[in-house]
Amino acid sequence: MSRIGKKPVVVPAGVTAKVDGQLVSVKGSKGQLEFLVPDDVTVVHQDNAIKVDPRNDTKRARALWGTSRARVNNLIVGVTSGFEKKLEITGVGYRAAVQGKVLQLALGYSHDVNYPIPNGISILTPKPTEITISGMDKQQVGQVAAEIRALRGPEPYKGKGVKYANEFIFRKEGKKK
Repeated sequence: MSRIGKKPVVVPAGVTAKVDGQLVSVKGSKGQLEFLVPDDVTVVHQDNAIKVDPRNDTKRARALWGTSRARVNNLIVGVTSGFEKKLEITGVGYRAAVQGKVLQLALGYSHDVNYPIPNGISILTPKPTEITISGMDKQQVGQVAAEIRALRGPEPYKGKGVKYANEFIFRKEGKKK
């Protein structure tokens, strides 16, 4: 029994939700998002709430039950307040700057890395060593953050590289003489 799947997703005031078969469309102050629910799960919109239930008692249907409910909830959170990820850059000479629709990163390579900012995502650099990624779609925000982190992941000896703001890097001791 899915604990998350049992809870209905409440649609707040100012948000319009529409269920058309397996397609859930949500429109709010920040924009509009859609999600195509898998066929193993049924979706019903009633009484200012969206209810998700499994069609049958298969393992796949039970697995997609809680996942689909969480995805529908992320749509509603995305169009009301949005999502945000923060990255930190550590290292001498490592810095970031936004130039139009491109994020310029100096990460210790012989050249600057230019990362094109996708549509629906806004990137801010309050400090040269901080990057803030925000947008409506939780999956897209997380994907962009992961791609930027992968350009120069944090290393365990000096901690240099790009890391999430809440990430802990387990440090290793260097070579002994």
